[in-house]
Amino acid sequence: MQKEILLFFINISNPFLDFIANFSSLFGEQTILILILSIVMYAYDKNKGFAICGSLVISLVSMGTLKAIIRAPRPFTVLEEIQGKRLETATGYSFPSGHTTGAASMYSSLSFAIKKRKISIICATIIVLVGLSRMYLGVHWPLDVFAGLLLGIVLSMIFYPIFEEISKNQDNKYIVSLIIGIISTLLAILLSSLLHFNLINETAFSDLMKTIAFSGGGFIGIAYETKKINFSNVGSLYQKMLRIIVVISGMLIIQFVLSEITAEAYYYIGASIRYLLVGLWLTAIFPKYFSILFK
Repeated sequence: MQKEILLFFINISNPFLDFIANFSSLFGEQTILILILSIVMYAYDKNKGFAICGSLVISLVSMGTLKAIIRAPRPFTVLEEIQGKRLETATGYSFPSGHTTGAASMYSSLSFAIKKRKISIICATIIVLVGLSRMYLGVHWPLDVFAGLLLGIVLSMIFYPIFEEISKNQDNKYIVSLIIGIISTLLAILLSSLLHFNLINETAFSDLMKTIAFSGGGFIGIAYETKKINFSNVGSLYQKMLRIIVVISGMLIIQFVLSEITAEAYYYIGASIRYLLVGLWLTAIFPKYFSILFK
């Protein structure tokens, strides 16, 4: 049945649908997810951003852990009829779909945060399109997509309200963020060290390590911001747009510069530092050193 569904997508493929699938897939990728998270934090409501971040990280870490345990092969490695498209996004194992999990978590949490019918419809549409795109591109089985949908939506339904409630008390927000940040950072250091010395499987743990490293930096940054900065995201539309441009530009610069200067032999150590810094930049370094944008 799964093979027949994938072959159906091959039979209807054409340049226009290729474009739609590639474009849709973008909405499940890390840069777009971080962009949307940044918009919520710096132009809408930072506490709702905290809740979205918490549910998203839990969903992605759960997904990465399942990938590492199950280690299912991707369709294009099993079926000769499927060549696979956008293969640069097909890292790690197949089950469950990371793009679908991330999209399901992000956009379901976003609909919980904003609570407007039009936003909920748009979010639901994006989630479906991301899932369909991953099957159309031949990089995931239908079961991978279904599992990603279920995982992302259910975990967000559970954890978004929990993190939103935590955010209402600054002391609780500080303590929870600090605990998650420290545990994640230590775990990222451990995984990057094990990967560096080839003691664990690269395909199974590389992406998971990056997610955990981002979580470490992000939540330590949230703890610091809660205690020392406490920025206000009010301001004009111009200020809010400028914040988003600066925060995303900074993230891309950190990624590019550290990727370029990290020796290939130390790739995993460098990657863990890079994602830790991206998390810190997003939640603490940017609001502290670009405070002029918050006045």
